[in-house]
Amino acid sequence: MVVIESSLLKIGELSALSGVPVKTIRYYEELGLIAVIDRTEGQFRLFHADVINRLKFIKQLQRLGLSLREIGECLVIYDAGQLPCGDIQAKLESHVQEIDRQVRELLLLRQDLTKVLEKWESSPQLESGKICPNLQA
Repeated sequence: MVVIESSLLKIGELSALSGVPVKTIRYYEELGLIAVIDRTEGQFRLFHADVINRLKFIKQLQRLGLSLREIGECLVIYDAGQLPCGDIQAKLESHVQEIDRQVRELLLLRQDLTKVLEKWESSPQLESGKICPNLQA
């Protein structure tokens, strides 16, 4: 984790230090995932430097497949003064189960496709009312 002196950062500085685009930072703020601490006289957003670690955490959970809604739920727990590790574990386990389900479905689809292709005729005869005789037995 990056440790920056406790100063306030403008959104462009935050973007440069975190690698997260300005537009994404604004969106996360809109969703309540990160907070603006203050604004300059020119109405530029100001963030605490510790938001860098929060942004990196958000991006890491996204890479692991969590939605922004799920990430928000984890951050609510953290913001309440507790560690969200148990909640994160449950969410990740749920995602593994969903991936396993999708893999099973894809394997069944692969079997179906293979069966169709095994019987495939490269030059079928034109038949009245059949768009593709290979698929319409």
